[in-house]
Amino acid sequence: MLTFLLLSAGGCAQIRSFFDNNDEEETDVRLSAQTIAGTGMEEFQNGKYYKARKKFDEILDYYPFSPEAMLAQLKAADSNYYLENYPEALMLYHEFAERYPTNEAIPYVMYQTAMSHYQQIDRVDRDTSGAEKAIREFSKLLRAFPDSPYSNEAKARIRAANEFMVNHEYFVVEFYLRTEKYEEAKARLQYLVSTYPDATITPKARKLLKLLEAGDPPGFNLSSWLKDTILPDWKLFREKESDATARPPSQN
Repeated sequence: MLTFLLLSAGGCAQIRSFFDNNDEEETDVRLSAQTIAGTGMEEFQNGKYYKARKKFDEILDYYPFSPEAMLAQLKAADSNYYLENYPEALMLYHEFAERYPTNEAIPYVMYQTAMSHYQQIDRVDRDTSGAEKAIREFSKLLRAFPDSPYSNEAKARIRAANEFMVNHEYFVVEFYLRTEKYEEAKARLQYLVSTYPDATITPKARKLLKLLEAGDPPGFNLSSWLKDTILPDWKLFREKESDATARPPSQN
């Protein structure tokens, strides 16, 4: 049964009055933080992330010092994540880590921070900052918590993001070749081969580099050299050990 409390000298809930367009007075009674948190979690578990976020935001706005505020901040971040509001999610994850640095959820928060960048990785012919930031944040997680339930997946996603980065480098090489800037192409290929020696596309890069060094640039359609211009499936790089049960579902 829900309990409604009026604002009083010793109370912690409040009541406010306002008039609508018809000048009819209405009363809005503030529910307790515990009640709001329960409703928010129910909405969240049912996949209603927008409604859940509203509830968690309400706790943060009206009960910032309540015991439920910590949960509200984490789940508000998660709600934004699932709504693909990644900048907002990142802000809340960072704030959580700063306010509760010793909380047991910190490995998860670090994982979600990395994932918020990872989900923003674009095509190789566009911005690569999402991949760079994801690699950095997953690496932080591995250094801080090498045995966390997210370690195997973090390693696999780092490899996938690196593949994205190396494909971006090859895309730049292709541009130089199309514009007959062979010296620039060679320099980029040399960087690619030395920086990403184990990447999937590196053997092809080595072959192309040899052709350029021999003064024999390829006379075929260069697009045949380029891998798909999207982020590869991280599961292709996953170790045999399974950590699927350790992470929240529905994260691509």
